[in-house]
Amino acid sequence: MLTVAPDIEVLARFGRALADPIRCRLLLALREAPAHPSDLADQMGISRTRLSNHLACLRDCGLVVAVPVGRRSRYELADERLGHALDDLRTAVVAVESDRACVDADEKGCC
Repeated sequence: MLTVAPDIEVLARFGRALADPIRCRLLLALREAPAHPSDLADQMGISRTRLSNHLACLRDCGLVVAVPVGRRSRYELADERLGHALDDLRTAVVAVESDRACVDADEKGCC
């Protein structure tokens, strides 16, 4: 059974999904059109195993769904509004000081 997540949880899930460049690329690809995992793996130049792990994360975050098509599954955004949100985020202006990089982002869990 699907449930609607509270606002803060939705933002946290979106942030978790966007924290990885491959997942960002997947979301942008699925924004364009639904696709089968094998096609996505070929398009991104990554192994099917690696792609499967990222799709599982995006499913767990509630951002994509697998739609059965015969014996295969096709992936698509869970809600068409996610495509609009991705467009808004992609074109947003981010204020970053070019001479100040967060060198310990992994330790701090930021950037």
